[in-house]
Amino acid sequence: MKFTIGKSLLASALLAVSVAAVSATLAVAGTLPTTVDVKQGAALQSRGALLIDVREANEYAEGHVPGSTLIPLGQLQQRLSEIAAHKNQPVAVICRSGSRSAKAVKLLEQAGFSAAVNVEGGMNAWQKAGLLVVTGAASR
Repeated sequence: MKFTIGKSLLASALLAVSVAAVSATLAVAGTLPTTVDVKQGAALQSRGALLIDVREANEYAEGHVPGSTLIPLGQLQQRLSEIAAHKNQPVAVICRSGSRSAKAVKLLEQAGFSAAVNVEGGMNAWQKAGLLVVTGAASR
């Protein structure tokens, strides 16, 4: 008997494994790692984590993660009060490649955010993984 697994079923299974891996990390260590891959980032967002996109508005409009919040890196320090409610909750940060988001995570950690993580590879890796991307300007 031959079984065929569709791409969406396989993607769902991989996402479930990523959620389990992130959950295990939380349970064992009590904290998140400082970097997660895109599947783990998607899993965190699906579990209620805030996902901040630190690219510029024009980059965001060209394609972003559904439900993400646009706060360009250059504005993050001044806009911390907007996300203060998430200080002790998981916050995932994404950019184009992972460089700006790594800087943003350091800034968030210095501001007292206890569970900020960088989505490694950024939107480049997100799209390469076949995860959902939408276009259009930020609602703010």
